Amino acid sequence: MNPANLRDLISAARALARAPRLAENGRMNTSNASSRRYDIAVVGGGAAGLATATALKQAAPKSTRIAVIDPHPRARDGHLRTVALSLGSRHLLERVGAWARLEPKAQPILAMAIYDGGLRDAARLEQLTFSAREGDEPLAHMAFNDDVVEALAGAAESVGVDFVPASVDGFEAGPTMARLKLNDGGTLDARLIVAADGAKSKLRTLARLPTVGWDTGQSGIVATIAHEYDHEGRAEQHFLPAGPFAILPLRGRFSSIVWNESHADATAMLERDEEDLLRRLELRFTLKLGAISFASKARAFPLRFQFARSFVAPRLALVGDAAHLVHPLAGQGLNLGLRDVAALAQRVIEPLRLGLDPADPEALAAYQRDRRFDVTASGFGMDAMNRLFSNEIAPLKVLRDFGLRLVDRSERLKRAFTAEAAGAGERAPRLLRGLGL
Repeated sequence: MNPANLRDLISAARALARAPRLAENGRMNTSNASSRRYDIAVVGGGAAGLATATALKQAAPKSTRIAVIDPHPRARDGHLRTVALSLGSRHLLERVGAWARLEPKAQPILAMAIYDGGLRDAARLEQLTFSAREGDEPLAHMAFNDDVVEALAGAAESVGVDFVPASVDGFEAGPTMARLKLNDGGTLDARLIVAADGAKSKLRTLARLPTVGWDTGQSGIVATIAHEYDHEGRAEQHFLPAGPFAILPLRGRFSSIVWNESHADATAMLERDEEDLLRRLELRFTLKLGAISFASKARAFPLRFQFARSFVAPRLALVGDAAHLVHPLAGQGLNLGLRDVAALAQRVIEPLRLGLDPADPEALAAYQRDRRFDVTASGFGMDAMNRLFSNEIAPLKVLRDFGLRLVDRSERLKRAFTAEAAGAGERAPRLLRGLGL
């Protein structure tokens, strides 16, 4: 063997020694890795990030390398936050192999009622009702966010997505690759970076993508409630002067609440002892389900409306809360994020299959066009509805109740609202319609 060949062999051996290896559980072993190279790197291990990585890895050529970067993979909140999954979201979860893992833990919503009234009204009248007709799909499914993340993480591992337990300290877009500087001292290169790192996205800041938005002045108190009687799959939305109060059915005799109050009042509520807080909850929950009690600690989260001025930058695409943050009024936060996932995957998969650049500017621009109107219309609509109902102005109450009753008397309008919320219409991306990429 001549010296040149020997040097090449030694160099190759050293490179192999430095290359990242997967641990037995499928996670990336980064202890000896100073540099890594991927086709796509998704920053953020929540539902939107995991769904993006899984959908693309599943549909792309086998040689495609995809990683999820998160300092705390599968971080859990103790089964506190819940999500409402629309029909389109369920279709996507089915396609990526997560729904079979999640379905036994998810509660179908079979009916929903909307009320408008005062806190101490003798009776709150139903203004608008929706029901799943016999043989039809449920209106939605309720699940704990922890369970959704767990199901998607399992699906991601099963298709060969790599997990890198690190956080991002730097981002630089180059002509053919983007480079991420990681907090473990190494770097990671990828042709496309997907920012799925939440409302306070570090990547969005590093890419200098500004946001537009405002504080709603409200916090959402979240808790799991146990009750004496079966909810029968019924969800309720009570519009009260301080803000919406939602009762969302979970498996068994449990429901999740999202209780909106001003920041100051929410803080004051949680400073009360549990018995006093429960009495105040009973005024809002009412006793139609019998005696109630807290099955979890109650926590408050500030509510904000926000969206990025651009959902894309060179070699970067934003999805989920990194791109937009909406009021939880209609439970559309995660559904909007999964619509992002479906739209981005559909634009990126063809370049990947053809061996072309997945961060092609035309593909990313098309993704932004796909999502811009839906996100802004949904976000502004929910913010406007929250402002319309969160007050005690008598003329507005008359107007809004008239509008709700008008919709309630029109099956055609109700079907239109239900179809829009499902997000699985003919113009929806393929994954939301239950079709493969």
